[in-house]
Amino acid sequence: MNDRKITIYLRDPEEVSEFVHLAEQCEFDVDIYYNRVIIDAKSLLGILSMDLSRPLNVRLHGEDAHFEKAIARFAA
Repeated sequence: MNDRKITIYLRDPEEVSEFVHLAEQCEFDVDIYYNRVIIDAKSLLGILSMDLSRPLNVRLHGEDAHFEKAIARFAA
């Protein structure tokens, strides 16, 4: 199975919190990265430490149609 990649924008701490809550429900790893920085998408503090003015790349290490549909509103 190939990892899926999605580009998103998280504009404020409330969106970050909602995204983390959704990611925590996945039974597989979800990472957020830009440049050389990789953060566990289930880490609220990790994501808040990133530059939220930039698009963030999400890598899904599994499949979850519900999660992908739920985060579609954050798509870049």
